Amino acid sequence: MALQIIDRRLAGKNKSVGNRERFLRRFKEQIADSVRRAVSQRDIRDIEQAGSVTIPRKDIGEPVFHHGQGGIRDVVHPGNAEHVRGDRIQRPKGGSGSGSQASDSGEGEDDFTFTLTKEEFMQLFFEDLALPHLLRTHIGENPQWKSRRAGYSQYGIPNNLAVLRTMRGALGRRIALGKAPHREQLLLQQELDALLAEDDGTSEVVAELQRRIDVLKERIGRVPYLDPIDLRFRARTPVPVPNSQAVMFCLMDVSGSMDEGRKDLAKRFFILLYLFLTRHYEKIDIVFIRHHTQAAEVSEEQFFHSTESGGTVVSSALVLLDQIVRARYPSGDWNIYVAQASDGDNFSNDSANCRSLMVDKILPLVRYFAYVQVAEEEQNLWEEYSQLQSQFGHFAMRKVSQASDIYPVFRDLFKKEGVQA
Repeated sequence: MALQIIDRRLAGKNKSVGNRERFLRRFKEQIADSVRRAVSQRDIRDIEQAGSVTIPRKDIGEPVFHHGQGGIRDVVHPGNAEHVRGDRIQRPKGGSGSGSQASDSGEGEDDFTFTLTKEEFMQLFFEDLALPHLLRTHIGENPQWKSRRAGYSQYGIPNNLAVLRTMRGALGRRIALGKAPHREQLLLQQELDALLAEDDGTSEVVAELQRRIDVLKERIGRVPYLDPIDLRFRARTPVPVPNSQAVMFCLMDVSGSMDEGRKDLAKRFFILLYLFLTRHYEKIDIVFIRHHTQAAEVSEEQFFHSTESGGTVVSSALVLLDQIVRARYPSGDWNIYVAQASDGDNFSNDSANCRSLMVDKILPLVRYFAYVQVAEEEQNLWEEYSQLQSQFGHFAMRKVSQASDIYPVFRDLFKKEGVQA
């Protein structure tokens, strides 16, 4: 009899994983719409938390069996203490339902509230998003196998023969097998020489010593110079390696023109971007660059929380970006993505320099560049960047003026190819 063990621990008490998965599959579209509505009411810092979503009951209606029209039905429900058979019950004047389906006839319909786990919420939240032009198979989920050195083996093909290791093993074997016979031969030879110094070498003792020495020489001579056991081959083993690598650069203006509201919008955009990247792509680096008149690579904590003041020279961030790419992320080995957030303000003579840097150095190296302006007013940087859209298909720019715009803009910038936002 076969023993079948079913692990139900992940289901939790009084819960059915199977029913839950079927529910998510059947009403995936309605739940996803509810998740998108919940995003506008939730701080992005808490976006990956579990939570409840509300689905209109009309969207999850299912076929039911009921009695047809007509006929006579006399029903008295158990536990009734007020009515008897034949009484007519008046319809209630008002309804107490709190759902989205209001009625003037005293009936109401409640919405259905469904609690999503953190994993389910994030899965629905990011489901139709992906870095442009970067296939899932290129990021390590379907790794290629690469052969790497893994020591030595006793078996292999001649091309992989490790000559030095083989000869060293053969020498060690010959020394080990011949050491005791050599020592014994040396002692017998010394004894023989002592006897020969006393007589003419015709005694039986001398003959016996000579015979034993000959036997030892023959024994030593039978030790092969090279034995199959000595052979050593360079061993190689397949190891999974990602087919390609990706790096995302986050650039943000922290100058005096970026007030707290604008900085908050930029921070929210990058937090959302960070969550997106860390969820979908395990093999990806993230580099944070802040700038005012000067640019610096900083940690995530400094990027989101430290404050600066002063003017704005955007080109300083682009120059630093170019230096980091060429020093640490060669375009031949990395897929490079850049997201930049700014209010559009810049030193007047610097915006044209920014466009030149983008055309000559940045855009030829990157796979995608997304520019988000956290202000409505179009300034000189926006005008210069606008000229790049017609020249480079992998450059995109959008405006974000309030918190509710962040998610739609993010989806528009990073939607999957061929998917409507």
